[in-house]
Parts: sequence; structure tokens; C-alpha cells
Amino acid sequence: MSDTPFGFGLPPEEPENGDEGKKKDQSGGGQGPATPFGFGLPGFGGPPGPGGGDNPFAAMFGSMNPNDLGAAFQQLGQMLSYEGGPVNWDMAKQIARQAVSQGTSDGTKDASVGPADRAWVEETVRLADLWLDGVTSLPSGSGSAVAWSRAEWVEATLPVWQELVDPVAERVGAAMGQVLPEEMQAMAGPLIGMMRSMGGAMFGTQIGQAVGVLAGEVVGSTDIGLPLGPAGKAALLPLNVAAFGKDLSVPEEEVRLYLALREAAHQRLFAHVPWLRSHLFGAVEGYARGIKVDTAKLEDAVGQLDPSNPEQLQEALQQGMFQPEDTPEQKTALARLETALALVEGWVDAVVHEAAKPRLSSADALRETLRRRRASGGPAEQTFATLIGLELRPRRLRDASRLWASLTDARGVDGRDGLWAHPDMLPTASDLDDPDGFVHREHLDFSELDKLLGDAASGKGPDLTKRPGSDSGGSGGSGGSGADTPDSADGTSTDEDGDDSK
Repeated sequence: MSDTPFGFGLPPEEPENGDEGKKKDQSGGGQGPATPFGFGLPGFGGPPGPGGGDNPFAAMFGSMNPNDLGAAFQQLGQMLSYEGGPVNWDMAKQIARQAVSQGTSDGTKDASVGPADRAWVEETVRLADLWLDGVTSLPSGSGSAVAWSRAEWVEATLPVWQELVDPVAERVGAAMGQVLPEEMQAMAGPLIGMMRSMGGAMFGTQIGQAVGVLAGEVVGSTDIGLPLGPAGKAALLPLNVAAFGKDLSVPEEEVRLYLALREAAHQRLFAHVPWLRSHLFGAVEGYARGIKVDTAKLEDAVGQLDPSNPEQLQEALQQGMFQPEDTPEQKTALARLETALALVEGWVDAVVHEAAKPRLSSADALRETLRRRRASGGPAEQTFATLIGLELRPRRLRDASRLWASLTDARGVDGRDGLWAHPDMLPTASDLDDPDGFVHREHLDFSELDKLLGDAASGKGPDLTKRPGSDSGGSGGSGGSGADTPDSADGTSTDEDGDDSK
């Protein structure tokens, strides 16, 4: 975990680098000089002024002109007066928009999307959907296709970021409030209120910085394997699509089509697997429920804090005063989320390759480029590590893609896609280790089980109180018993996500 407030700073340049990492990242993400509260206020970059040293006010204000100084105090006042939820989302939005307006490291500035870009996005997504019709039984999930600027991507995706991050921030805030005894909470009320306002600002600042950087990298609304945009809207960012294909020596049209195929495939999956979104977001909430704070460290730090001494508060924050601890619950939720995302990304990879291979000469090269982009710690991993402490490494993407391809060969398109009908029918992490075993294993027909239960409730069906298999209805009986049987000897279970939620 990092040494930044709450443990969710931007990833250091060199993970696992001990004290050197602390020296490099004393400002909560390396975005500028340290401030009194452990993070950089927007617009206050540059080297500290004379006499900066360890004095945070000198470091922050030493080189400012009077106008900048007034803006700094205004920002500080807004931070301390915030009384909303666990994250100051107004601040997050403001900082993300500022990051977008500054452009990416290669000097590319954001620009409004023109009619020509909107036209090719609509046409390319429409063609991608036609190609996908032949390789999946899931119908189109794109009611419309839109072209976004980076700023529009920020605006459109912030509601989903809020849904993802708020549970984690809320849990950390609750842990802070539970540390002090009731009588001490009454005495320390102003301090706790100030700390909560600062916590909301710190989360907001880090999220804004991360989302702003991510807006310069993503090519659509589903790059990280989660549906960040509005339902039924396939979105591409023409500026980032062009930047992605710039150095690939691949025809621009093929780059556009391949990325449109991926966006449209994600949209189909999330539109027609109704439980998938809540399954993924539920894993994030499960991670949040597992967060625990080092209460002994927090009690000791709070007992020694002087509210009038911001330098002391800064030092406590940078020492990981609110740093969450890894727990078994968190590890279980993380494993569940990693497996689910691998299955989503693996399915998209397999389906898109099947659609693109006969039509695009660069299909293999584009597939490998995107695989490496994900596996090398690209936008998804860094953003989750920054925002909610989840370091996602899609190391099982290739395994999942091979499994889905094998299922296509063994069961056909309908048999493969039919597994999305119920979460208990999907492969588990152990199945990714033994794809052949999963492919050739008989799976329960949950539609038959649901029919039996419905008939029983209406008084029409067979007597479900009889032991399964006691009469000639062997297949129905085994289906009924299978839904409640414990784990089998080979380690599999009919509740194949159950082992992740225990």
C-alpha cells in the first residue's frame, strides 16, 4: 500500500522500492509540491519557493503571486467547508476537467468532436454490430453510437465512478468515526468534522487527477471492463483512437473497426446479461466492507494531533494514518472481481477476434497490442489502484479467452453464450486452470430448475418433496438436487461464485 492519505495515491514510479518510494511521492501522487494536507491543489505546481524545506506553507505559497495566493486560500476554504458525502465530487470534476484541458504528456490537447468524427463513429459501430451478429447469440446492445471528447467522457462517466468509489470512501470515513470513545468524540467534534471535510477533498483530488489522466488514454466507455457510460450507448473517443493507432503501422480504418468491435461486444454483454453489472459492482462493495483501519495507530495519532498545527496533521496523513489493511474479506472480493473481469474481457477478446480475423488483415496484431496494453498495467490497473485500492492485473485474460474459444468449438455459439444466463454457470478461477475439464463437464440446466420451482409454487408440477431420482425423471431430479449440493470432490461447486464470497 502507498504512504499517501487513505492509501490510495497514484502508483509510485517503482513499486516495492522502500524508502525511495516515500521520498518520491510525498505529495500524494507526485503531482507537485506538498501542501499542508498532503496533496497538490490544482494549479499550484512548480518548485517551492525560498525557505520551503519542510515547511508546507512555504513550499505551497513561496513562489505565488497575490492572485494565486488568493485562489489558494479560496480553495482551502472550499475544502474545509465541504459538508457532503465521503468524496467531494465537485472538486473531483473540477480537477479532472483541468487535467483534460492541460492535455496529455505528448502535447495533445482535447478538442470538440466535429461532424465528420461523429459520422465515422456511427457508421463504424453499425458495421461492427453487423459483424458481431454472426459470432454471438447476444443481440446488439447499442441503441446509439456517440463520439466523445475527453471532457465529455469525464462528464459521462463520473456518475459510475461515484458508484464505485463512494462505498470505499464511506467505509474509511466510518472507521475514522468509530475509533474514539463517545465522550472523546464530543470533545473532538470540530476536529473530526474538519478531518472529514479534508478526507472528502483528498479523495476528490486523487479521483479527479486519476480520471483526468485516464480521459487522455481510453478509447471508449468500456476500456476497463466495466460499463462506465450510459446504458445502451456505444462510445468512442476519436482523438484517443487516432493516438492509439498512430505508431502501429496499421491502416486507420482497421484500428477504428477493431476498437468499435470491442466497444460493441462489451455493450452486448452488459445489455443482455442483467445480473453482470451488479455482480461486478457488488464485488467492489464487498471489498469496501472488508476495509479495516489500524485503529491503534489512528487512536495514537488522533490523541497527539493539534488542530492548529497543519504540519503535524500533514505528517500524520503521510505516515498512513488512515491506511486500510488487507483483510481476508478484501482478498476474497478482489479474487471474485478479478475472475469476473477476466471472463468479461476474455469473452470480448474471443468474440471480437472471431469477427475480425476473416475481415481485417491486422486483426492478430491489434489483438496482441490490446492484450499487452491491459497486462502491462494500463488504465484499468492504475485507475483502480488510485481510486479504490484495487490493483487489478488482468493476468487471466489469455486463459479466459482460450476457455471461451474452446467452448465455442465444443458447444457452439449458443452453448457458449448460454453460460451467461446464470452466474453459477460461469467458470471459476480454478476452471481457468483446467479449461478442458470445464469445457467437457456437464452443466446444470437452470431453466429447467426454474420451471420446476415455478410449477411447484403454482401447484402444477411434480412433488418436489420426493427425493430426487426416486422416479424416472432422472435429469430433472439431478438438476434439482444439484442446485443445493455441496462442493464436489474435484473442488467445483454448483455455486461457482460461492467460493469467492465465503
